[in-house]
Amino acid sequence: MKGFALFLIVAAAVALVLLPAFILNPFAPETPQGLAVAHTAKRWAPIVTIVLFAVGLWLSRALWSRWWRKTLVVVAMLVLAATIWLSRQNHFEWMFNPLPNAAYASAPAASFVGDDEMVLAVAQNGEAAAYPIKQIAYHHIVHDVVGKVPIVVTY
Repeated sequence: MKGFALFLIVAAAVALVLLPAFILNPFAPETPQGLAVAHTAKRWAPIVTIVLFAVGLWLSRALWSRWWRKTLVVVAMLVLAATIWLSRQNHFEWMFNPLPNAAYASAPAASFVGDDEMVLAVAQNGEAAAYPIKQIAYHHIVHDVVGKVPIVVTY
């Protein structure tokens, strides 16, 4: 019975960490309800995974007898430890790294941007900047300063 409880704890921790990654998919439509579930799971995962790890550790004492049980307990605890670490990660940063050394060009010098291409535009304190969608589509994040105001451009 305690072995099944440990299995359920591991499954719950893994589901809690993976759920936001599946719901918050940048390549698929998202629903308001799905976003609410994903953000709630993401917010609670760091605390809940620690609690589940502690409960798993407590259950492990009773299961620590035969060599094969010890192996399963160690594997379960390693998975639980991994969920603690993963719950504190932003997996989108793994996929969409901010552009580290963005280069900027004046409008006349930006010949690589066609007249019919979409841009994200920002105007602040008399200064303007445009960010071609084609250029930021992969990185999704550009840090800049426009009109002496630090901004983050995201797509």
